Amino acid sequence: MDRLVLCVPNFSEGRDAKTIEAISEAIKSTVGCTLLEVEPGISTNRTVVSFVGPPDAVVDGAVNAAKAAARHIDMASHTGSHPRLGAMDVCPLVPVQGITEEECCSYAERLALTLSLVLNIPVYLYGAASSQDYRKTVPQIRAGEYEGLEEKLEDPQWKPDYGPAAFCPKWGATMVGVRKFLLAYNINILGTKEQAHRIALNVRTTGRGADQPGSLKEVQGIGWWLEEENLAQVSLNITDFDVTPLHIAYEEVCKEAAALRVSVVGSELLGVVPLKAILQVAEYYIDKEDLFVLTEDQKVRLAINKLGLSELHTFNPRERILEYRMKDTQISGNLSKLTLTEFVNSVSARTPAPGGGSVSALLAALAAGLGTMVGQLTYGKRQFEAVDAEIRKIVPTIHASIEGFVTLIDKDSQAFDTYMEALKLPKRTEEEVQGRAAAMQKGLMKAIEIPQILIQNANRLWTSFADLAKVGNSTTISDLQVGAQCLRTAVIGASYNVTINLKNIEDKSFKTKTLESVKSAISEAELGCQKVLDTLQRRLNEE
Repeated sequence: MDRLVLCVPNFSEGRDAKTIEAISEAIKSTVGCTLLEVEPGISTNRTVVSFVGPPDAVVDGAVNAAKAAARHIDMASHTGSHPRLGAMDVCPLVPVQGITEEECCSYAERLALTLSLVLNIPVYLYGAASSQDYRKTVPQIRAGEYEGLEEKLEDPQWKPDYGPAAFCPKWGATMVGVRKFLLAYNINILGTKEQAHRIALNVRTTGRGADQPGSLKEVQGIGWWLEEENLAQVSLNITDFDVTPLHIAYEEVCKEAAALRVSVVGSELLGVVPLKAILQVAEYYIDKEDLFVLTEDQKVRLAINKLGLSELHTFNPRERILEYRMKDTQISGNLSKLTLTEFVNSVSARTPAPGGGSVSALLAALAAGLGTMVGQLTYGKRQFEAVDAEIRKIVPTIHASIEGFVTLIDKDSQAFDTYMEALKLPKRTEEEVQGRAAAMQKGLMKAIEIPQILIQNANRLWTSFADLAKVGNSTTISDLQVGAQCLRTAVIGASYNVTINLKNIEDKSFKTKTLESVKSAISEAELGCQKVLDTLQRRLNEE
């Protein structure tokens, strides 16, 4: 798995196109970095940039962007509605894939050190990268802003983590940190700046002070006026969207706005956002309004609509959702992203992987796809409306399994690659022979684990398939018959993969238990498939 880090530097310039383009080009020209989003704000006079890449490349990209900013931005003449401390105000690193928060902190320190040396500027660490509680958050460090920085630097408590404790009028100071995915979320109101700020004070975590905390956790907030849109915004930074999801923040602001008799007219998200954050919104409104929305694209559309995310600017999921952008920019290519022809050709090539394991996973995914299709061709049709409630219970389970099976297409091939790499290890000394043998055993265990997961997940679907066979659209009986056979074959195919790799496993007890489990799983699949086929055949005979 590629190691990926998201970097979201905020620059104190949102009006000068030449400066914004220079910063963007500096990132785009850095090998390994993929620029995702550039969002300038006129009133805030601030640009939020998002880019992703391997951690070393991201550090280089952030340094190059800072160099470009240093050539164009002069903080001594900067004004804007957003609080700020320096030209590159904040530069957070966010672990995305294959890297821990702790590892990210070491890269944040490297970035902070490099910035301080290259630009001779003061740099503060924040978030997970900071070890000092009194200067761990951006608001703590930014207190007093650029205008108060010169005096602040004279206080020993505010000596920078890196760089000189001296005021740099042209630059100010920079904050480098590591954090969870922060959601920069603005909610539009047809009210005044003062009303927006009043709402922000009521909902943000710190509220109006220690004796008057706000109603939301892990949320920072401020109110401001957007001259170009002729409306105010409650601007929130949600620092942990698992604690306070978007819909909770939106509903709370709506409640506060109603109390002030002002109208909420949609909202906006800045930068790229995780798919999970959007799907949380969809699931909330699906449950609240008892909706039946099955596919991911419809859930995303529902979330966009409910939050009014396209009110000011069109929210394009392909551009704004991180996982979609990663796919579209081909940051992580794999078997499941190949065309059908490419996949078949890859299977037919003179290589051991992808092989039967990946094909078995594909068959399971196809089975779940056919089951989902049957459900969707049943639900909402007048002649089958009597079974709508049953379909709503059955189909989500089948549909939810598709993604897992697709993931296993790649994992099976990758697991076998681990074993093949172990075979290539040297065996010149006794120590190398033992190390190679241990690596081979580890690789074989992984090659067994993946098809076992496939078997378990596939066999869990038989109850749903049996229930669907009783009530599904009668014109799709043949489709469900094919689906059942695909699911059965997937289990049997995965079982073959387990047994062939067990031959070279040294742990005899593990071999015996696993073989018994495989035998039981095959029987379960045979019985499950036959039950579905018998039900479908009875329905055909009755017509």
